[in-house]
Formats: sequence, structure tokens, C-alpha cells
Amino acid sequence: MLYQSSRGDSHQAASAEAIKRGIAPDGGLFVPTRRISLTADEIYALAKVDYRERAVRILSPYLSDFTTEEIWDCIQSAYNDRNFDHPAVAPLVELEQGLAVLELWHGPTCAFKDMALQILPHLLVKSMIKTGEDAGILILVATSGDTGKAALEGFKDVPRTAINVFYPARGVSEVQKMQMITQEGHNVGVVAVQGNFDDTQNGVKDIFGSQTMAGMIAERGFKFSSANSINWGRLVPQIVYYFSAYADLLANGSISPGQAVNFVVPTGNFGNILAGYYAREMGLPVQRLICAANENNVLTDFIHTGVYDRVRNFKTTISPSMDILISSNLERLLFELTGHAAARVREWMSLLKRQGRYAVDTETREKVQQLFWSDFASDDETVHCIRETHRRYGYVVDTHTAVGLHVYNKYRSATGDDTPAVVLSTASPFKFNASVAKALLGAHETLGKTEFELLQTLSAFSGMPIPRGLQNLQNRPVLHEKVVEREQMPQSVISFVHKLTGE
Repeated sequence: MLYQSSRGDSHQAASAEAIKRGIAPDGGLFVPTRRISLTADEIYALAKVDYRERAVRILSPYLSDFTTEEIWDCIQSAYNDRNFDHPAVAPLVELEQGLAVLELWHGPTCAFKDMALQILPHLLVKSMIKTGEDAGILILVATSGDTGKAALEGFKDVPRTAINVFYPARGVSEVQKMQMITQEGHNVGVVAVQGNFDDTQNGVKDIFGSQTMAGMIAERGFKFSSANSINWGRLVPQIVYYFSAYADLLANGSISPGQAVNFVVPTGNFGNILAGYYAREMGLPVQRLICAANENNVLTDFIHTGVYDRVRNFKTTISPSMDILISSNLERLLFELTGHAAARVREWMSLLKRQGRYAVDTETREKVQQLFWSDFASDDETVHCIRETHRRYGYVVDTHTAVGLHVYNKYRSATGDDTPAVVLSTASPFKFNASVAKALLGAHETLGKTEFELLQTLSAFSGMPIPRGLQNLQNRPVLHEKVVEREQMPQSVISFVHKLTGE
């Protein structure tokens, strides 16, 4: 399998090079040059094996320059009982007939990003060896909260790598912030940016695109790469859990072989739901991918109109990991749906950068609408859904999963479609405990309590244990206190490299 740029660069890369680079030389995203297909029998066979075996079968065709033994080594290093607190890794919980929740938050940072970021460091180190890379790899990450901690945890003390994470100073929860600024590791750096996530993400993209910055860190023995979902090595492991959910439905007798399902995905950066698109392209019987947004509903508007317009008020919501107005992975989908028309994609991305908006052609818009459906949830609707889900099922969900459930209810009302559905649960309710506890217990029971005190409150109410990664978080020493303006981000990277090299 080779990979090409979504913006037309003629160079094709094997998976090891694509993972090491993170982003294509022309600023585009690496995309597979051909389609992978599984037979119905191969999909059905997944019901008889565990998550690790499912992963090796799904990943192997995409990582054809890796041996089976190398892929197994990466999988076993990632999906084990040291990292994940559930033997199924990504367990499926059926709320009622025809509706299940896929829990993707049993990893060390209690968010779905662990599903990819526990394996990416192992893939990256093997990729460096395969490509004969002599330089160290400096990972740059922009995070709306969850990717940052998951990447820090994944790359902590990994040989020949370093990681510098940027997060919006006022755009993450206290729990998310404490997870990052208390991160240990000799090769990690964490920096707050004065601005929102899109300011942070654009700052990182500008650094990636700067030949001056590349040259400055090369002089100090490093090359840039990414752990955001612009890196194919981050996105491809996410395809696995779509197949795993389907396999569990088969194993449980909830569906019959070949029966179609819908997936409901809370998403801001579009990577999570794009993995579902690739699963569908591989032959997984997916009828509709339902894109669940919060009040930063730029994706909902795009799916309905074909116009992507980020020129709008940015809203800070109780589902902060989705507070995003620039959905980077949409570029990959547009490249695929236009038949790899890189010139068109390049023009749309240029318009987005220059004017803040673009409109796709009618044919592309109709293709998007055939595959995707979308709506959004307000904060009030999200709170109501948390409360109603617990009342109806005795099940506690975080704010992002509640967005997904609420949008699924809107979908059912709008379409009458009773196809079995799986809602991706992207974070533990403890990760956003202030909002969850307030929704379930009322403001009077939570008033004056810190997020860390509310961990105990929510645990007592729900009967669920506080996840390992969140226990005693407030007592850990703060190790990263740097705050910069967006235009200071490049200099902060240079300062970080100086620290790594002892200059």
C-alpha cells in the first residue's frame, strides 16, 4: 500500500514514511492510493476473535511494509491490561434493542484518543527504523483537550522522540488541563495558547509549513511529525473499532451477517467519523454515518448545504473537545469523494485559509449527503440527554456522548429509520464530571465544589469507580506553566528544542 497527498504532490510514500512525516510535503494529508476490501466471510470471522486479533487483520493491508510480527508487537504493546482497564478494550454496551454504545474510553487518559495514541508511538518508532531515519522526531500537537494528554502519555519517554503539546488556555476543562500540565517525562512539553482551538491548530499548521522552522530544528537533530489525526498512523487504528463494534453485535446475536447498521459519532475534527467512512469503504455494512455536533456546528451546516464556513462566532460549550471550527480531516473525505481530484481540494483548502469558507460542487455535496446525516445539540439539550439517559437506562454518559445520543434521537424523529445503531462514546463521564454531576444531581449539589471534589461525588452517585488516570490528579505537581500568544508558538518550539538538547 502506497499513500499520496490530498493536494496532488506526485510523491507516493509507503506507510512507514507517511507515518513518520505526518503531513505530506505539499501540506496535504496522506491518503491510501487504493481501496482495501474485506469479504463478508472475513468480516463475520471477526466475531470469533478478540480486539487485538481484529486489529491485526484490519491494519495489515494498510501497513503492507510492516511484517505481521511487527504489527502484532505494536498491537500488543498498545492494547494490554496495563493500558486498558477493560478486557474487551472497546466494550459494546447495549442500552436497548437496536441501540448500543461503544465505550472508547477505557485507556489511560479516559478518552477515545487512547485507541489510536497508544499504538501510534510504536508504529512511529518502527517507521523510523524502516526508513533509516537518523534524526529524532519532534511531535507537535494542537489539542482541544483529549488528544494532548493521550499523545503525551503515549510518547512519554519513547526513545528518539519528543512531544510538544499546545492547548487553548481557556478552552479545556480543569481535569483536562491538570492531566496535561502535570505530565511527567523527559521528552515532553506543554504550552497554553491565548486563543481558541482553531488559533492553536492554525499555529501548529503554520509551524509545520515553515521551511525556516524545519531548518532550525534540523540543525539540532530533529524533524517534525504529528500525532493529530492528520497523521495517517493516528487515523488508521480508529477504523478497527468500527469493525469491532459490528463483530460484537454479530457475536451477541443482535444483528445477522450482512445486516446494515448506523454509527453515530460525536466529532469536531472529523477524524473519528472519517474512520467510519473508511470502514464502510472496506465493506463494513454501514448504512449511514450520523455526524453529531455541538453548537459549533460547522460540520452540520456543511453536510446540509455543501458550504464550509468557519467565519462564525466560536462558542465555548460543555463538550469542549468538539469546540472546533476547522475540521482538518474533511480534506481527506473530499479527496476521496471527488475521485482524487487534488486540484479541486487544493483550491477549496486555499479558499478556507484565505477567506474562511468554500463551497463544494453539487455532485460532491450529494455524495456527502448520501453517506452522512448531521444535526447538533445545544448545551441545554446535552444536559437533558445526560439526565434522561440515566433515568431511562441507568447509564451515565459524558457530555460528548450525550451530544451523540441526542442527535441520534433527532435522526430517528426526522427519518423514521430503525436500523440498529451504535453511538460512539468518546470519553468517560468522569472526564467532564462537573457538567455530568450538575446534570444528574442539580446545581445545588455541585455548587462550590471543584471538578476534583466532584469526581468523588459522581462516583458515589453512580457506583462507578474513579478511573486510575484521574485519581489524585489535583495533588500531582504542576510541571508545565508556560502560556504564549499564537505568534509566539514558533519561538516556544525552539525553546523546547534548546531544552532537549541542553543548549
